Amino acid sequence: MLESSFARPAHAAVSPVLAFVLAIGCGAIAANLYYAQPLAALIGTAFGVPTAAAGFVVTLTQIGYGLGLLFLVPLGDVIENRRLVVIATACAGGALLLMAIAQNVVLFMVAALMLGVASTVVQILLPYSAQISPDSVRGRVIGILTSGLMAGIALARPIASFTSTVLGWRGIFVLSALVMTLMVLAFGTAMPRRQPPALSTYGQMLRSLPSLLRDTPILRRRAAYHTALYASFSLFWVAIPLLLSSDDFALTQRGIGFFALAGASGIVVAPLAGWIADHGKTWPGTAGAMLAMLSAFAIALSGWHLRSIVLLALGAILVDTGLVINFVLSQRAIYEPKPESRSRIGGLFTAIFFCGGAAGSLAGTASFAAGGWPLTDAIGIVLAVLALAMFSTEGRAA
Repeated sequence: MLESSFARPAHAAVSPVLAFVLAIGCGAIAANLYYAQPLAALIGTAFGVPTAAAGFVVTLTQIGYGLGLLFLVPLGDVIENRRLVVIATACAGGALLLMAIAQNVVLFMVAALMLGVASTVVQILLPYSAQISPDSVRGRVIGILTSGLMAGIALARPIASFTSTVLGWRGIFVLSALVMTLMVLAFGTAMPRRQPPALSTYGQMLRSLPSLLRDTPILRRRAAYHTALYASFSLFWVAIPLLLSSDDFALTQRGIGFFALAGASGIVVAPLAGWIADHGKTWPGTAGAMLAMLSAFAIALSGWHLRSIVLLALGAILVDTGLVINFVLSQRAIYEPKPESRSRIGGLFTAIFFCGGAAGSLAGTASFAAGGWPLTDAIGIVLAVLALAMFSTEGRAA
């Protein structure tokens, strides 16, 4: 019915209404990946499994996301995009409903894996917006969607925590399933159709991934930079709650949640980053993003020395700011060389830097346990310097 009622060709630009719908959708879908994280202990208790096993249940969503990047996202270069987005979003809603009603841990785990796969539809929405936007505003449109994406990631954990106190741990999955239903209707109504040119089969698309990475230098470069920065970002946000809850600061979970919300204010720079890209300032913008990350860890180290929450919060804002700016500039850059391959390029880019995020998370907990915040902070500085060192070889014309 959506196909017949709303079939219309893609316009030359993304309208404000469509940009808003896509940004809300990116945030709502990305949030699905993080709702279970603060609820792991409650989920484990409900199913009678140890905390470690409950943690693995949460990890399954991330595993599903990785699988989706490799096997679902390439479909964006083959299948009509609006239909694909609607179907994947509906599947995410179904998986959330299964998680809400599951009476055993096996069903919950299967649903969590399905949710991760379906949630990669975000990586179809981003190149879709790039495809239907003219060059002059493409960066700004990507920036708007990135604002929604990062807001969803930043707000997911506190929303899940607060909701669980009122509706229990299953409540957030019910609410998100309802949100996914609304997004299905919104996508079907607002999104123009976009049929990719039938250049290859799905199998050929999958087999093209290694050569696409090999033959797209800007993708390799931008993936390398963002992997280092995303590792430092993950390291910071895994370790900072441990520091804030320690005797040095003694914040409660609610206090840590408010700290995270303050840090998330860095996401507001995403549209500015898009403007920077659209005006040919990608090189200085990237350098500024990396310097912001480097400054963040220097300021956070001072905050630890001085026992200053304000300095730590400033460091958190700069961490988010640097990551968001580099993400928007990178998305704008990698989509340019091969327009017909944007979904696959976006999937490869995300899959690569997600590996950095996983490594950063592990390094964050391990380093804090081994040497406290000074060691964790030092690793963050090294990662930011590594990104700058790689970037210094690019050249202003790249």
